[in-house]
Amino acid sequence: MKKIIIFTFFIIIIPYFILNLYSKNIKEIELKTDESIKVRVKRLQKDKIDEIELNEYVLGVLAGEMPISFELEALKAQAVASRSYVLKRLDYNKDKEYDVVDSITNQVYLDNEHLKKAWGDNYIKNINKLKTAVNETFNEYLECDGQIADALFFSTSNGYTENSELVFNFAVSYLKSVSSPWDKEVTTAFKTTKEMSLQEFYERLNLPYQEKIKIENIDRSATNRILKIKINSQEFTGREIYNKLKIRSTDFTIEQENTNVIITTIGYGHGVGMSQYGALGMAKKGYNYKEILTHYYQNTQIKKI
Repeated sequence: MKKIIIFTFFIIIIPYFILNLYSKNIKEIELKTDESIKVRVKRLQKDKIDEIELNEYVLGVLAGEMPISFELEALKAQAVASRSYVLKRLDYNKDKEYDVVDSITNQVYLDNEHLKKAWGDNYIKNINKLKTAVNETFNEYLECDGQIADALFFSTSNGYTENSELVFNFAVSYLKSVSSPWDKEVTTAFKTTKEMSLQEFYERLNLPYQEKIKIENIDRSATNRILKIKINSQEFTGREIYNKLKIRSTDFTIEQENTNVIITTIGYGHGVGMSQYGALGMAKKGYNYKEILTHYYQNTQIKKI
């Protein structure tokens, strides 16, 4: 019994204290900044507009848009994409009161006050990881044909990204469908189901109640996302169903089981640009951030301000 206690002390307890001591002695690294570029961020909950240095803003967006557990190369790809996205908005909104809001309307931005509360004892370790991603891509952005790229991104593909014109009604040369086979290898949320009552289903679609759902004339894109669908003689776009039923993707099927409806979706998000879980999968396979970016945003180049 004494030997077991001694063994436990040396194998478990001592390493724990060493690790705990090490984590407390980690110093926060310095973030590289460029004070010549400020982002006017509308803080929705605080009801104010903050002027935030570009790379500090990107740091907060990394915290809000990508899990801290992701590989560093995926975080670096996200840093460049998010920096490109906001630089595009600085041009779009230069005559407006603010450039972006801090929500999914643009990019989720979390400030240091929030992160210190959320991460607690892991704050320095986590913030250093994000600062490394920002510093190692300092002031880098994507460009195509001499213009800042509008680097859209989303959570999870269904195996392919989508052409921008099929989602947002405008064609962009670097927002074209590409394969993304890595997503399903790194997330358990690749395929999900949502169940609701038949009554709720009809109410959300503003359709009169019928005992049986009749689905016909399904028009899918080459990536299997629904473009148009007819439900009980009423035609909808895939995006309308996505928004009204609050489902995860336009790659979906609808099944009726008695008085319940089961919607199965593959992927998560609008499908245009970089898949974040695809980026994670690529990073796990050994791709670097530049390879990730040039895969999802083809015909773009990485430039530096």
